[in-house]
Amino acid sequence: MKYEIHGNKVIVTTGIKSHIEEKLNKLNKYFEKPEEMTAKVVVKVRGRDQIIEVTIPTKHYTLRNEENHKDLYAAIDLIVDKLERQIVKNKTKLQTRTSKIKNHGFLFENIEDKEEEKQSLVVKRKSIEVKPMSEEEAILQMNMIGHDFYVYKDEMNDVKVLYRRKDGDYGVIEVN
Repeated sequence: MKYEIHGNKVIVTTGIKSHIEEKLNKLNKYFEKPEEMTAKVVVKVRGRDQIIEVTIPTKHYTLRNEENHKDLYAAIDLIVDKLERQIVKNKTKLQTRTSKIKNHGFLFENIEDKEEEKQSLVVKRKSIEVKPMSEEEAILQMNMIGHDFYVYKDEMNDVKVLYRRKDGDYGVIEVN
């Protein structure tokens, strides 16, 4: 696997780079052609927390996760474990969806079956009435109901999803 490693408000030393590469190489066994894959790694600092964000785009799917910890090396170890769990947990779904796709990029024989993993199911459906409002009103509504996201229509009647980011700011997803 190739690596694009850079820091945001932090200098990434050769020791940190080599530790990241060593740990992420553990994921190579899950990909058909890991030498063609590029992991994009961003190391950040927020307060006292060290944050590592890893994005691995495959031909049809993108693996992404983020971890923060007081110790950067611990965060690196945790992010690799999270990415591995993400691949293992979604093995069946990936196999089903990629069976029609040639060169999907995954080596399923290297993913162990975990029978104790419960299959995710939709257990509740909710119907909501969406009314036009501004972003500021949507933020207020979201905070009033105590959710991390809120679906609304803007003044142009376009459906949007407002969500709270991990850094405390907000993001908007626009539906086309």
